[in-house]
Amino acid sequence: MKNKLLFVVIIILLPFAIFLGNKEIKEEENINKQNIIEVNLIKENETERLSFEDYLIGVVGQEMPASFNFEALKAQAVAARTFAYNYLENNEINIKDASQSYIDTNEMKEKWGNDYYKYYNKVKEAVLSTNNEVIKYNDNIIRAYYYAISNGKSEDDKFVFNEDLPYLTVVDSSFDENVKNFEVVTSFTYENFCALLGFNDCNINIENITRDSSNRILSIIINNKVYTGIEIRKILSLRSTDFSINLLENNIEVITKGYGHGVGMSQYGANYLANNGYNYKDILKYYYKNVEIKSF
Repeated sequence: MKNKLLFVVIIILLPFAIFLGNKEIKEEENINKQNIIEVNLIKENETERLSFEDYLIGVVGQEMPASFNFEALKAQAVAARTFAYNYLENNEINIKDASQSYIDTNEMKEKWGNDYYKYYNKVKEAVLSTNNEVIKYNDNIIRAYYYAISNGKSEDDKFVFNEDLPYLTVVDSSFDENVKNFEVVTSFTYENFCALLGFNDCNINIENITRDSSNRILSIIINNKVYTGIEIRKILSLRSTDFSINLLENNIEVITKGYGHGVGMSQYGANYLANNGYNYKDILKYYYKNVEIKSF
């Protein structure tokens, strides 16, 4: 009788055991898939070859403060993975260091000092716990742009990258206004300002400033020459394209709001949302509209 009862129990539990076993195998395959991919990281004239996992740890460790909320780090890991997958070909990723900033373990030790092991393990867990997940729109991997601090809103990608992607639109991120260095004043002498812009006549005249719906400058005329906001940001090494120029008696002050191009996810905004109960998927869906988080 006992043997018959044991046989019945085994028959009942067998399908569950098979299901759980298959689930574990699938999860392991997802992680292994991430490890199989190799990255050719192009730095100046040299190419460093490393595993995808190590690359992502180095990106997250550099691109976002490791002290941030764990859910924000997970959002960053998925965004970085998604961004990198756009360069995937034949199970290899060829990517320039400038595309996503990366640091190796030696640089992490220098950056984090005595907190190296704590922060390294935290960042690594953020990468591994997201299980090869990427952001998709209509089942296609998106362009997962991100930046440090918004000016209070994210930017429409068509004004920065000349694209018109439906998931990269203007999103409220007004909580970024509470971040330290949200607003920064940069001073220039008249001579330096004119030299940077290539003016011989330093009688500065500014007119016809055009701003987009996120309040960033689209175009500005300085001394009868038309510039885009992006051009002025690059020439003057400004933090963002939301700027105002004050012509003072002895110098010129340029006031910027936010830090970065403004398209996609605000990293400090992500940390704010995480601290207010959002999980990493909520954060990603807040900044990238109508997307899904799926395994690659």
